Amino acid sequence: MPIGLSEKEHVLTNARVVLRNSVIEGSVVLRDGAIRAVDDSPSHLPGAEDFEGDLLLPGLVELHSDNLERHVMPRPGTQWPVDAAVLNHDREMTAFGVTTVCNALSVGEVHSQAMRLALLEEMASGLDRQIAAGTLKADHHLHWRCELSYGGLLELLEPLLEHSRLRILSLMDHTPGQRQFTDEERYATYYQGKFNMSDADLAAFIAERKSDQQRYSQRNRAQTVRWAHERGLVLASHDDATLAHVAEAAADGVAVAEFPTTLEAARAAHEAGQAVLMGGPNIVRGGSHSGNVNALELAEAGTLDVLSGDYVPAALGHAMLLLPRLCEQISLPQAVAMATRNPARAIGLEDRGEIAAGQRADLVRVHDRDGMPGVRAVWCVGERIA
Repeated sequence: MPIGLSEKEHVLTNARVVLRNSVIEGSVVLRDGAIRAVDDSPSHLPGAEDFEGDLLLPGLVELHSDNLERHVMPRPGTQWPVDAAVLNHDREMTAFGVTTVCNALSVGEVHSQAMRLALLEEMASGLDRQIAAGTLKADHHLHWRCELSYGGLLELLEPLLEHSRLRILSLMDHTPGQRQFTDEERYATYYQGKFNMSDADLAAFIAERKSDQQRYSQRNRAQTVRWAHERGLVLASHDDATLAHVAEAAADGVAVAEFPTTLEAARAAHEAGQAVLMGGPNIVRGGSHSGNVNALELAEAGTLDVLSGDYVPAALGHAMLLLPRLCEQISLPQAVAMATRNPARAIGLEDRGEIAAGQRADLVRVHDRDGMPGVRAVWCVGERIA
């Protein structure tokens, strides 16, 4: 039955609407920041917005964005004004259709030259200021990436747990020889280039990192897990590589397995009920930049649940549209869910992530150019933001 229109409603029509389990050619009505109705027929009402056959998707939900840190520190040793960086980051995310973003900020460091620790509280405060001022277009949350081998982690983390926008604590350990950096040559290439270390400095650096892990990681992990459960925060694991890693994560109550480095670990995490998250850049580039498992292998094995733009905001939507072309087992609605409904549900957001009556009107108009998303319009809580 065709849908009607009141003066407070906005109709989007002639769209390929991606629903939870199907794609229809039809119309969607928005009212008071929510989706009021979905219909499988076009609307001929005056004022209806003609999509000309473009896709209508739920707003993308990003659980692990490194993008704010990149805007605050655009080059090594260079700091951009934090409030300006927050605004620039927000506009970049919304330009690619992201309407909910968890800003993944590192708590703890592996090298004394890194600037992130000194700027951590300032970045969080900058987000708070811009949210309070009403200048941000997307819905922003915080995701603390907890470096377990960092000796001062607990003292640094405890006061940060009071942020009202905090949703996720991730357990990560960048010690060489395991997890993300099983291949120590790749580790050496990455960190020696990043911090311009000599061979002797690099050898000392690696030895120190391994010593720190032995001294601090287990203590820091146990307390971080305890704090997460006490506060009802979502726990994520980072770069699990073995069945033992996954078993430890399951025992700790981890809900999201971020970037597992092997198919074995991804399959075990998926079977344990963890939402397996992989980076969109892995899909777009055709492989991991660290030499770990190809995300497409996980998709083909049925163990991929959530996509993330990670260090490239555009990669979230790009990977979402590429997946059905690269993997015949995955339909367009399934791929879209990996960037919308699945991440939203993984962190307890039940009000967004799919196009259905009663859901938030977080929506994206996309022109699909052979797997490359051309974002033409974005709405957040019914308001046009891009």
